[in-house]
Amino acid sequence: MGAGFSVEERLREFLKDDIGWGDITSEALIDDGQMAKGRLYFREDGVAAGLDEVATIFRILGCEVNAIMRDGSSVSRDQTLMEINGPAKALLAGERTALNILGRMAGIATTVSKIAAQVSKVNQSTKVAATRKTLPGFGELDKKAVVLGGGDTHRFRLDDCVLIKDNHLALLPSITEAVRAARSAVSFTKKIEVEIESLEGAVEAAEAGADIIMFDNMPPGEIRGCLARLSELGLKEGRVYEASGGITPENVGEYAASGMDVISMGSLTHSVRALDVKLEIEMV
Repeated sequence: MGAGFSVEERLREFLKDDIGWGDITSEALIDDGQMAKGRLYFREDGVAAGLDEVATIFRILGCEVNAIMRDGSSVSRDQTLMEINGPAKALLAGERTALNILGRMAGIATTVSKIAAQVSKVNQSTKVAATRKTLPGFGELDKKAVVLGGGDTHRFRLDDCVLIKDNHLALLPSITEAVRAARSAVSFTKKIEVEIESLEGAVEAAEAGADIIMFDNMPPGEIRGCLARLSELGLKEGRVYEASGGITPENVGEYAASGMDVISMGSLTHSVRALDVKLEIEMV
């Protein structure tokens, strides 16, 4: 999870952050030898994501885990996802961290799945992608949830792909110069994407040799006009076209119909609604 950290190491850090010096409530109320079992489930329909991480959390705490469902599965309300057995104090110590991770990841996967289904009805070749608008320290899990929901990760980090945005262009003389400089500075293995806001910008980016053109906050009708003009100029083929900004579940179908290869939505991760999850614990 980020440079230098494994998923398990980060999960241990999450646990440490929540437990602090110890669970004083459980220490006061629960005997050390008391064993318990837990049943994990959603209180609404959704797509499972985060179950692998939940299993790791409880194994770190010394529990036995029986996974019933797999990440990426469509799950019905009240359907058992996982059973956990172990020391009662361990189940209680891991409960909140596990549910926070599972709820967030499942919320992302469920939302992506719904959006992807809408888009597929209009244009089966259009991909739904996330952005880098992820929770700091949680980015890889956010992106994993996107994939489990049927979406595309887009960039994980700044080193994945050249993305020339408006703030870069504010510091450079032109799109042409920006693409030229990027092409000469980075490896041939890296794609170069340019964010544009007008037909003129789209034409310049295409003529400069951009691999990907992103239409930023542009209505679907205007995008169709840009693609038509690029086609007339013989500049349309051989590139990937992406729409981003101002895209919602209500209008995503219009963007898919406009001919986009990729529709990216920051809201998939930055405005996620966690799925309602529950860990039901009982003593044994």
